[in-house]
Amino acid sequence: MNITFNNRDPVYLQVVRYFKEEIATGKLAAGREIPSRRELAGMLQINPNTAQKAYKEMEEQKLITTEGNSPSRITTDEQILNSIREELIQEAVAVFVQSIKKIELPTDELLRFVKEKYESERARGAQHD
Repeated sequence: MNITFNNRDPVYLQVVRYFKEEIATGKLAAGREIPSRRELAGMLQINPNTAQKAYKEMEEQKLITTEGNSPSRITTDEQILNSIREELIQEAVAVFVQSIKKIELPTDELLRFVKEKYESERARGAQHD
């Protein structure tokens, strides 16, 4: 696990976002067992209470399930899995639109720029895989 924490957002929410990104990209598959709270705290060098808070948040959002003393697992609920991906995309688009709207580009021109950049980044990423 490789998270670079920022100073703006609470650490536990950054951990939740990391898990969402890993789920959305398929790196954490549905039903997969995840580290214990204590293991996660050690891996990320965070306070165990912070790890506990992140897991509680993920359980409330139904991203993970924990039954009794069994290890926590990524949800297998397809609706939740799909909503995670959509949520991340919507957040990214909202940030992008806020930052670009001052320029007042026509939509077709804006989409052309986005498409070109996205395709060049994907091609560059494929070269590094």
